[in-house]
Amino acid sequence: MPESTASVPVPHHSSSGTGVLFTEKLWPSPWIWIVVVGLSAAGILMFAPISITAGIIAALVLFAIMTTMLVVSTPAIVVDRDTVQVGRATIQREFIGAVTAYRKDEATAERGTRLHGLAFLCLRGWIDPVVRIEITDPADRTPYWLTSTRRPEELVAALAKQASRG
Repeated sequence: MPESTASVPVPHHSSSGTGVLFTEKLWPSPWIWIVVVGLSAAGILMFAPISITAGIIAALVLFAIMTTMLVVSTPAIVVDRDTVQVGRATIQREFIGAVTAYRKDEATAERGTRLHGLAFLCLRGWIDPVVRIEITDPADRTPYWLTSTRRPEELVAALAKQASRG
């Protein structure tokens, strides 16, 4: 692929071993796990007419499947001196423009009425605050990334730090 696209998913490598300025995993909230347990218990109800053992096995299998899906699909946000990784997308820090945090109604507007159709999204419904990261790479059509985060002010501060290396 001859041209560089900044938001193409690539594995995270901390180039030249620089330190991490910010890291966060967007783990599901406790209420999501309560829902998983409740849905898993539905397996008992579905298979109890056959046998209670089949119901318990079904519940355990459902719980294992849903837990695996949630854990495997949990994205990470990693900011180091050279790159920014949000979920599967990585970009060089030199292509980061303005960074803004939003909470409550403003976050809802960013996820809804103000959302640009070409924006890269890493949103989790169980996390309200979002951070908008402007992309300045002329070769990338993506205007900005919008990501959920439980620590928006810390993420903005980490992205505001200059990648000053001699």
